[in-house]
Amino acid sequence: MKTSRLALQLSMMMRMTVAMTLVLASVATAQSGEPLDAAERQQVVEKISELLVDRYVFPDIAELCQADLLERLNAGEFDSVSDPEAFAVLLTEKVQAISNDKHMRVRVRQPRTNDDAPAAQPSPARQITEQRDAARRDNFGFRSVERLEGNIGYIDFRYFAGQPEARETAAAAMRFLANSDALIVDLRKNGGGNPGMVRFMCSYFFDEPTHLNSLYWRAGDRTEEFWTLDELPGPRLAEVPIFVLTSNYTFSGAEEFCSNLQNRKRATIVGENTGGGANPGGAMMANERFSIFVPTGRAINPVTGGNWEGVGIVPDVETTADDAFDVAVDLAESAAEKRREQLSKNMNSTWSDFDASLQRVDELVESGRTKEAAKMITTVLDDALASGLLSEMLVNQMGYQRLENSQIELAIAVFQVNATRFPESANVHDSLGEAFMNDGQIERAIRSYRESLRLDPDNENAKSMIQKMQSEHSKTQ
Repeated sequence: MKTSRLALQLSMMMRMTVAMTLVLASVATAQSGEPLDAAERQQVVEKISELLVDRYVFPDIAELCQADLLERLNAGEFDSVSDPEAFAVLLTEKVQAISNDKHMRVRVRQPRTNDDAPAAQPSPARQITEQRDAARRDNFGFRSVERLEGNIGYIDFRYFAGQPEARETAAAAMRFLANSDALIVDLRKNGGGNPGMVRFMCSYFFDEPTHLNSLYWRAGDRTEEFWTLDELPGPRLAEVPIFVLTSNYTFSGAEEFCSNLQNRKRATIVGENTGGGANPGGAMMANERFSIFVPTGRAINPVTGGNWEGVGIVPDVETTADDAFDVAVDLAESAAEKRREQLSKNMNSTWSDFDASLQRVDELVESGRTKEAAKMITTVLDDALASGLLSEMLVNQMGYQRLENSQIELAIAVFQVNATRFPESANVHDSLGEAFMNDGQIERAIRSYRESLRLDPDNENAKSMIQKMQSEHSKTQ
């Protein structure tokens, strides 16, 4: 099962790579190879019509496009067009006039440099490798990650890269931004990309499982749901205010990112209305020098039931692309300040509750109810660690305070909480061993020190304590 799934994924990746290669190979020049003749014009129109009818996500619209193109061909409307690039532009205009689908574009492939023999096509595996290396040199689209004044995070990336390695770069960027009080995501020059990377990035902004988007595919008549990921490398920014910058260039996957966050009220979109392309697909060859991008699927937002095809993402705060950054900074500064105030208020309330709980622990100790006190402090500290209120170091210090006050049972309880929460910390096991030793629980003390020594073979204190206890134990035999 694992082998077949891996093979399927590789096959899909290869098909996507070939499609992307066709798109990237096109050139915007009026000198793209030899002039067109009537036979090639007819071949291209008929093949494009066939591809649309066979693959386009909306079959009824595809049939309208086919009928229109063939009618124009037979009427001689294309007869005067001999320039390949002009022909591609004209065909694009005609199919988009009917479909209103901005992904649907006819392109001219790069002409051969040697007319005697076609260049050998690299293998799909080599194409994947070459595109991965090119994306790596481009840092997988991530251009800038900064911390602005006011503890505002800023990230600018130009596309949603599909390579697995891209996620490592994205995760590093998100770790850098994790402590921001507000975040600006700049998509003004982002033309889209891989839906898996869109999901990966969006997942950082939700702490509950969230249905982000769905893609309906004509092939197989199936719908693929995209939910936030359960696990991510690094902390989430689920409570951080987000401001997304857009322009009329922002397109496709970048628009999905905006839609996912805007419709869940997780971000404020600042800038211009986006391009309006919601139908994913791939480039398909019409002949050796023409290809067409055929949308084979469509996006379905789970909140609205629709998508942004043809209309784009309407910004929450409309301004020019040039002014969007400054506008967003002003908004982010205000949002960050409000967040800091709320966090401070929450923190003060949390500390008040924590201090009251510790006071209750002390009252139990003073009344001789030590076991109840130990049970209560275990619960209080475990909750405080889980919420991030306390750290391993602070809990360890609290354990030694109890130990110094001869509250050994409570000290053991404190160190045990730490050992449970941080089982790979040699220091907490060392501290627990010391508490057990002070309580006369020699066997348990030795076990704790040995665990500390296993985690840190250079822990001389653990070695010394084990030797001391074993020596004293042998003298009593």
